[in-house]
Amino acid sequence: MREIIIEPTENPKVMKFVTDYNLIPGSLELDRESDISEIPLAQELFNYPFVNRIFITANFIAVAKEDSVEWEHVAESLKNIIEDELLANPRLYLQKKKEHYQVYSEMTPNPAVMKFISSKMLLDGFIEVKSREKAHDVPLAKELFDAFDYVKEVYISDNFVAVTRDDRFEWHEIMNSVRSFIAEFLQAGKTISNAEPHTHENPMLKIINREYTDDEQKINDILSEYVAPAVENDGGKISLIEYDRENKTAKMLLQGACSGCPSSTATLKNGIQNILKQFVPELVENVEAVNG
Repeated sequence: MREIIIEPTENPKVMKFVTDYNLIPGSLELDRESDISEIPLAQELFNYPFVNRIFITANFIAVAKEDSVEWEHVAESLKNIIEDELLANPRLYLQKKKEHYQVYSEMTPNPAVMKFISSKMLLDGFIEVKSREKAHDVPLAKELFDAFDYVKEVYISDNFVAVTRDDRFEWHEIMNSVRSFIAEFLQAGKTISNAEPHTHENPMLKIINREYTDDEQKINDILSEYVAPAVENDGGKISLIEYDRENKTAKMLLQGACSGCPSSTATLKNGIQNILKQFVPELVENVEAVNG
């Protein structure tokens, strides 16, 4: 197996991955506009959205990242990819081997929740499993509960799995084990869920079983445009479940990383409440969580 050594550089956005042999004569600089059709290693690295540039020369590969992630969370994952690709294609330009799921971990605002992000889509929508007793229709969640007794909740959406742990461990102690387990599950081609995913467009349909009123629709439109993208990027979901017109109060359901997050109250009050008061002051003065 090709042994890769991780070396920081003077640029905090760039990390070097050094091998024990010369990769190519000269040098090669690639970005997302480059033709990488014959370079399997570059294809695999650019599957990660935070990778924006690759420089290859002599015996190392330098990867430049976006600010959205920290090296401590992704460097080992990239090292594993580079080792696998160089084992299959030592000179970079050979025929690409079989595609694999790649999974990297990312912190969320909730310290109990870690996101495990896949290079491929997992679900068209989302599934939330709040306990092991409710996991029988979701094989990925069931196997996570069975494998790790510290797993409390599992939330699967689009291309990521958000896992909630109990307080017996910190994520730095268990993160790699959970990441590897999820990657192996996906690579084995196992069924992620036998239950029908909820759609993002109307996540509360089965709960409230009604259409939004005109006022609720105005509030929901603001949430969808200004709040949902940032919240979902952190592995959570906040949905309007009830609106009290008399008291001008919008009540929210917290899901995924938002549920139980210590900062969720501050997010509601300082973020969402202020946004709604700015755009629909005639409708909203207060925001409350119905769970979390």
